[in-house]
Amino acid sequence: MTRGEAPRGGVAGTVAVVSAAREVGLKRGEFELAVHLGLVRATVERSRGGFRVGRGEIDRLRAEPGFPDGLRARVRTAGRTEAAQLLAISPDRFTGLARAGCVAPITFGLNRYRAICWLYLVDDLVRFRAAHPELLTGRTSDEVRTLLGTGVDWRVRNWRESRINRLLDRTDDPWARTAVLAETLDTAQVAEIVDDPYERAYLRRVRPEPVFGPSWSPVTRETAARLMAADDPDEILWRRLNLTMELDRAREARPAPRPGNDDHPRPEAGEGGPVREPVRDPEAGPEPVPGLLDRLGLRGRVTARRHTGRRRNRT
Repeated sequence: MTRGEAPRGGVAGTVAVVSAAREVGLKRGEFELAVHLGLVRATVERSRGGFRVGRGEIDRLRAEPGFPDGLRARVRTAGRTEAAQLLAISPDRFTGLARAGCVAPITFGLNRYRAICWLYLVDDLVRFRAAHPELLTGRTSDEVRTLLGTGVDWRVRNWRESRINRLLDRTDDPWARTAVLAETLDTAQVAEIVDDPYERAYLRRVRPEPVFGPSWSPVTRETAARLMAADDPDEILWRRLNLTMELDRAREARPAPRPGNDDHPRPEAGEGGPVREPVRDPEAGPEPVPGLLDRLGLRGRVTARRHTGRRRNRT
């Protein structure tokens, strides 16, 4: 059982996501978002076609005060125009705040021109409005204007980090966590770090399936896969560091299956010891793993993170 999933015992059967969504009064996309946010516990049953929801979990949701409006409100999203109206600012000003990293998108859609349309949790917007009224009136702050003047756009990176963290939160297994981090780099960089082809094959097998997105179109899923890849040298560096550290932990926990020894069970929560968060800040302290920078060929290239003035309100 992974973190955020329903217990295996004590649940009288499970139902598919579509049926579960119908029973709690949500659209499928809304229900997937609820699972993604940890509001609903789900299990992965590959033999039965992906995610399943326990009958006990459905009963729990239906028994919550304010059901179903309360649950529906927690997964309500807003696009650019509606978000700007909620904050009582112009759409252009809202886009600037989002590009500067003041608010982070939770998901996205594609319009008929296949352009990305970011969506934001309404709850996040309400909290941002209460916490930072000074950013919503008068002239745009010097800090935000300076960031925007550099052409910065933190929307993709904030979305990517949120999605990665949600996937990491769903498992304690170090190989599954390594697989999540491997998704943030291209195949050539992954091969440099995970130099064993059997380990790379194992990562593909144990990679946690994304809860949020199965209802997307093939084009949208392809876009999401592209957006998951780090595209800035600064971020690529730290994704490589994180991947290397988690790979070391996975190797310490257990070896990847080899030919003739392919009977390793799929990972369950709790294997490999307690969860240790990846490095998130290059200024957090000394090198976390001896010789790590030398192994990556990055000795002398580590500098302070750019855009130190960035606001990151994950409300």
